[in-house]
Amino acid sequence: MSAIIKTEGLHYTYPGDEIETLSGIDIEIEEGSFAVILGHNGSGKSTLAKLFNAILLPTSGKVTVSGIDTADEARILDVRRTIGMVFQNPDNQIVANVVEDDVAFAPENLGVPSAEIRERVDDALRRVGMYDYRMHAPHLLSGGQKQRVAIAGVLAMNPRCVVLDEPTAMLDPVGRREVIETVTRLCRENGMTVVLITHHMSECVGADRLIVMSEGRIIADGAPREIFPHAGRLKEEGLAVPATTELLYTLREAGLDLPLDALTVEECADVIAQKLL
Repeated sequence: MSAIIKTEGLHYTYPGDEIETLSGIDIEIEEGSFAVILGHNGSGKSTLAKLFNAILLPTSGKVTVSGIDTADEARILDVRRTIGMVFQNPDNQIVANVVEDDVAFAPENLGVPSAEIRERVDDALRRVGMYDYRMHAPHLLSGGQKQRVAIAGVLAMNPRCVVLDEPTAMLDPVGRREVIETVTRLCRENGMTVVLITHHMSECVGADRLIVMSEGRIIADGAPREIFPHAGRLKEEGLAVPATTELLYTLREAGLDLPLDALTVEECADVIAQKLL
């Protein structure tokens, strides 16, 4: 697969700060993949997300989106058509009083013809499971439903990649599950590239790739089954591992020889049962 996002020697320092927020980030995100960027507060992960979409521009180094340098002012609209952004608070992205009008807002501003807007809105709402709520008032929806409407608004722009910056941070467990199931489905069933920024380990289990950040640097990069067994290192970084990994880690500490790469509840139960038989 080709890389849809690539960073080379990426550094970023906020104006007025003396300490870098990002220090030499080199990554490639493959098209069609589901990548999670994980880190504690202040690790630089949200700053990195904004650099992907040209909301911020590198202090030094380069970010390219489908080969387009995000620092090229003449191509910034192309970058933002390619990379859609979803943020923490869905209320900040909802601008209309009716769900379908909100989803139509961005394509209308892009000058998309009315007939095509109708098709895009209906398709986007179906893809996030919110079509039956198209005539509802957004402020009457649950947090998880609002976030799915916000995702639909991004999908209506027909991006090739969606970057979600801690989209579940303000949601309850039900809302978090709704959003993670939605973005996972977008990747697996629709082939869309998904980059999820989070500090919730449980949201990483179904990803292709987990990139762990700390103090503006990448400290681990690999498949979840490769990263989660290093539970001790992750805890040192202030990250809570999934409940399944935590249980297996605790049992290992107690002397039971168990693998740490069983991520799902079913896998975890199986390896424990096999050891106890």
